Amino acid sequence: MPTISEGQLRFEFPSDWQASKFDEWSFYRNQFMKLAGASMNCSKCEDGIRCANCGNKNVAGTKGIDVLAIEPGSICWQIEIKDYRQTRVSNFAFLADEVALKVRDTLACLVVAAISANDAGERQLAQAALHCNRLRVVLHLEQPPPKSPLESAASRKANVLQRLKQLIKSIDPRPLVLDMSSMGQVAWVVTQIGTPRP
Repeated sequence: MPTISEGQLRFEFPSDWQASKFDEWSFYRNQFMKLAGASMNCSKCEDGIRCANCGNKNVAGTKGIDVLAIEPGSICWQIEIKDYRQTRVSNFAFLADEVALKVRDTLACLVVAAISANDAGERQLAQAALHCNRLRVVLHLEQPPPKSPLESAASRKANVLQRLKQLIKSIDPRPLVLDMSSMGQVAWVVTQIGTPRP
């Protein structure tokens, strides 16, 4: 049974699945991420584009999803994991955009890894992912308790899901936003590792 741990969460997949921590792939970290250093220049003055608030130079950057899982029957699952239970983050408006960028960059990385990855296992998994006939996207989101009775975890989750659907409808028209209390009908199980920190 493939098992993947991310922070305080353990993901257990059925025994006939393939699953890997994509953002820890050697190819992703040592080869593909070199694209992250590419800077964006202004098309008019050719100077580097900088943040309006702090002045830091913007770079193109690359991002990868946390888990790549392949279900028999040719379904490739890209799973991003966010555990905010121990934080004060209450605005999740940015999450859908971040997940969409990670999905995009992961797809690009898989194409190159299927051809050029030095690690045979990574190359084989990339090839298997590219031969799937369906791609699914999941954001596993553990939230802190709402700070106010006017907000709810369900409404925050619904807002993230709505934005995610808008962004990636050409890739997966039915993405999922899940948590341990509502896993829907996915085939894997998520459990807590140890006890949550206070």
